[in-house]
Amino acid sequence: MLFDLPNDDILYDALLARSSDYEGQAFVCVKSTGIFCRLSCPARKPKRENSIFFDSVSACVNSGFRPCQRCRPLEQVSGKDPLVKDLLRLLDSRPDHRWTEGDLVRRGFDPSTVRRAFKRSLGVTFLDLARQRRMGEAARQLSVGSSVIEAQIDAGYESPSGFRTAFARLVGEAPAKSQGRVLLFADWVETPLGPMVAVADRTHLHLIEFHDRRALPAEMEKLKRKTLSAVVRGRTPPIDQAERELKNYFAGRSADFRTPLAMDGSAFERQVWAELVAIPAGETRSYSDIARKIASHQAVRAVARANGANCFAILVPCHRCVGADGSLTGYGGGLQRKRWLLRHEGRMHPAELFKGWDGEEPVQAGALSV
Repeated sequence: MLFDLPNDDILYDALLARSSDYEGQAFVCVKSTGIFCRLSCPARKPKRENSIFFDSVSACVNSGFRPCQRCRPLEQVSGKDPLVKDLLRLLDSRPDHRWTEGDLVRRGFDPSTVRRAFKRSLGVTFLDLARQRRMGEAARQLSVGSSVIEAQIDAGYESPSGFRTAFARLVGEAPAKSQGRVLLFADWVETPLGPMVAVADRTHLHLIEFHDRRALPAEMEKLKRKTLSAVVRGRTPPIDQAERELKNYFAGRSADFRTPLAMDGSAFERQVWAELVAIPAGETRSYSDIARKIASHQAVRAVARANGANCFAILVPCHRCVGADGSLTGYGGGLQRKRWLLRHEGRMHPAELFKGWDGEEPVQAGALSV
């Protein structure tokens, strides 16, 4: 996200100025309210620490944010397509209705045309947008103790089994398991390399990844299945601790992370992750180095897969793993970030083993932006 846009500080200045320079190209998501807006929105401006910027409506919607009712960002993006604009007004008029392709046909719309128009304008289909709105509200009701039948009726479902199936598909668990029992909370952690998504329960961090990592949606689904919990927006002590430790890390003060982690991988994966944590900042290891260290009879590729399965970016430093010849290898957060992190750590903890891995001098934190 945002690789072709100015950095977040420039976008925040544009937000404060209510600039229309980035109409349709950038949106602000407000963590404290759960809504997203145009940069030109006339509403009171959020604090910098509560502002996240995305380059598309679909990214905002898929991250759990609702459209602002003052600046109506969905209408702005769809302004050139009367079909999308008309259907958005229809959706606003009946937000709790369980929309189907049959509803569209009865109103004279061709479902395939509607699907293409919404994907082209908003990056998400009309039916998916309606489901996300409806189920998001149902999850919020259940999390504060509402009954399943109340949430079912409010979501527009006559059939209990139909509601359970739809809720489980979109939220990741049966509605009864969400009732008054929110186990996992998610929030954003700002870094010089872009926002990270952190997910935790009351005592342990379960995931922290860069927001644009391709595997993040699959990791979130896997986490919800393992824990039998919906992930809702909120903060817990482990997220606060990880944020403090990351601030110290990026400021060059410390690479020591003590946030309690919920290591839910296999025994082999946990062995690999323990070896990653043991690599000192400013040094690197190859996959074969790690395989030899744990006396594994498995192929080096298995170590690489375990490395890729790590859900704790930076805290479990898989970025310190390089190729056998010292070259950079794949990194879920992107090779540009991996290069930045290694240079930063080389500045924090110079070591002969580290020096020369790419023939360039380390740079100070903040010198490289992505």
